[in-house]
Amino acid sequence: MDTRKTKQKQIVSDILEKAKRPLNVNEILAEGHKQLPGLGIATVYREIKRLSESKQLQTVEIPGDPIRYEICKHHHHHFKCNSCDKVYELENCSSDISKLVPKGFTPLSHELTFYGTCNVCT
Repeated sequence: MDTRKTKQKQIVSDILEKAKRPLNVNEILAEGHKQLPGLGIATVYREIKRLSESKQLQTVEIPGDPIRYEICKHHHHHFKCNSCDKVYELENCSSDISKLVPKGFTPLSHELTFYGTCNVCT
């Protein structure tokens, strides 16, 4: 795998680092075009693959939506706006969530997504 750090790869990495929310490939590409109009979709996919393989990037999968990507951080949940389709990070995870698991079951992990309208679309 090519490990050279080109301007194009750096732009993709910077976009993901600075994003305050998970981004899909088209959002990454659109933001990248603001900085470098010639940025190609193949470069975006290659950098996503490299960051994922090095465990720096994780996927956010919401049923029916394109996969989104975010820099690996602490455990958190997401909020999807039904109006603009953007997904936002929620910083807290309630410890009460274990009460939702049936008696005798042992949870290993969980994902939680809230749906509604963001503060921009309200």
